[in-house]
Order: sequence, then C-alpha cells, then structure tokens
Amino acid sequence: MPKIADIQLPDFPLLLAPMEDVSDPPFRALCKEQGADVVYTEFISSEGLIRDAAKSVMKLDIYEKERPVGIQIFGANLDSMLQSVEIVEKSKPDIIDINFGCPVKKVVSKGAGAGILKDIDLMVSLTKAMVERTNLPITVKTRLGWDETSIKIVEVAERLQDVGCKAIAIHGRTRAQMYKGSADWKPIAEVKNNSRMHIPVFGNGDVDTPEAAVRMRDDYGLDGAMIGRASIGYPWFFREVKHFIKTGAHAAPPTMNERVEAARRHLQMAIDWKGEKLGVFETRRHYTNYFKGIPHFKDYRMKMVTSDDSVDVFAAFDEVLERFGDFEFAGT
Repeated sequence: MPKIADIQLPDFPLLLAPMEDVSDPPFRALCKEQGADVVYTEFISSEGLIRDAAKSVMKLDIYEKERPVGIQIFGANLDSMLQSVEIVEKSKPDIIDINFGCPVKKVVSKGAGAGILKDIDLMVSLTKAMVERTNLPITVKTRLGWDETSIKIVEVAERLQDVGCKAIAIHGRTRAQMYKGSADWKPIAEVKNNSRMHIPVFGNGDVDTPEAAVRMRDDYGLDGAMIGRASIGYPWFFREVKHFIKTGAHAAPPTMNERVEAARRHLQMAIDWKGEKLGVFETRRHYTNYFKGIPHFKDYRMKMVTSDDSVDVFAAFDEVLERFGDFEFAGT
C-alpha cells in the first residue's frame, strides 16, 4: 500500500484533485464522506499569500475531519514560494503540494503552473528548496510536458524524487492540450515502471468512470487515481469507484433525496464559510451534475443558477423534491 512520507494510504487510494473555485472546504467535506482518501485545497498563489491577499489566505482553511489534506501552492519565484511555505505550515496541513501543472494563461504567463515545464532545472531546484525548508512532505502535481515534443516526464519525476518529493500526481496531457483530446496514461505508467522510482505515482485525467479507475490500476499499474472533473457536483463518484473496485458491480446511483440533501448541505456550508453572496455564487457550477438526467428540469436549474438569494435556491431544492421525488436515476 502506498505511503506519502509517513502517511499510510489504502490500496489504490482515490484523491480529490485541487480545482480552482471547486475544492473548497464544503466540497472537500462531501467528497471525504463519500470515500475520497486524500483531498487537496484549491491552488493558492504564493504571491497572494505573502501579500496577505484575503482570497488566498481564506483558502488555507482546513478542518480535522478532512485529513489527510494537502494545501497546494503555485508560483515561480523562489523567495515567494519559501515564504509561503512558512505561512502554509501554520495551517497544519498533512502535505504541501506544488502545482506545476495548471495550464491557465494568467498562471503560465508568470512562469508558474505548467509554465515551469519550460524550465525543468528551475522546477527541480524550487522543489529541492521547499523540501529543505519544511518537515512536511512535499508532493508535486504536473503534466506530461509543455507539448508533445518536450515530454520528459520519466526524467522529471526521477529528478523530483531525488530532491525529496514524496509523491507525484501526473495529468496525462501536455500544457498545449489544455483539457482537449484524451489523456495519455502510458507516459505515467513509464514513470511508475522506472526501476529507480519508489515514491507513489498517481494518475490524473479522464478518470470519469469506475472502469477507468480500474484500468488505471490494473492496466497501467499506477498507485492511485486523482479525480477532478468527474466529482464536480457528484461527490458520490468516489463511493461508486470504491464499490466497483470491491465488487465488480455498479453501485446504485444516489436517490433524489440524497441529491437534494447534499445540495442543501453544500450550499449551507458554503454560506457559513464564505458568506451569502460568494456561497450562493460558487456552488452554482455543481447543480447541473447534482440533478443530471432529469427531464424537463431546465426551469428549476435556471432558478438555482440565477438566484442571488439563498432562500430562493433552497426553495428550488424543495420544489425539485416535491415534483421529482420519485424519479429513478439510471446507473453509470
């Protein structure tokens, strides 16, 4: 069974990927309840942390019930990254994760995220300096390379391990691909099959069915799956993957009652954490998946995603339960 430093994980753990404006404490709590083994915060700007920017600092909030939890930071300036380590340590996470994979232009243009894939030496030296600065395990999330002509992930992973990185999660796309095309897990398997590698190697990208997770384990030999988009508005995905791994059969999909209850709790936790306005706004992206597959649902969804007042959204949940309470969802 894989370990991140001294953190013992189950056989083939499922990790909730760090996702901007998604992997906040309310959503992490729901995913943890449904079987996520390790959860990560949204990625946090090192520059924002050292400037004490409110949005960055707020993302440091973690809670006992979600452990083991990793705080993910990004940046390309060594001094800023080292200062941010000291700030992050005060939140007492179990893991500090470095984002070397975000493909978004505003991040990449500063040489951070996937931008650092153009400078592997900097990537390695920055990781080394952070390992030396903290006693917490440092892990890395990255992509295969900048583009298909520059995929050196086997060498990159080995070098990161050699400077003290304790685990690596690899998204099976290049930065040039963004989120288009299919994720290629073969290069990730090459990292895992490198006889010099001894840290956990987690796969990320297109783990969107329980069968995909099993393929990642059985056909590619990876140590675990990091799950992102498949979980948005559907925290039950973790439960369904684990059920399939254990039994070879698909779990029954969540009932309408379960979905409405989760949506209610999600919204209330979000309001409690970040206030009415942001709580209402940032949970909107989840509702399509919470209630996916229900016919004639558009009017209800529009209420959920356009109302600025939580009272209206909670009322929409009640209406959905009243009208569609007996609706039976198809399994995956």
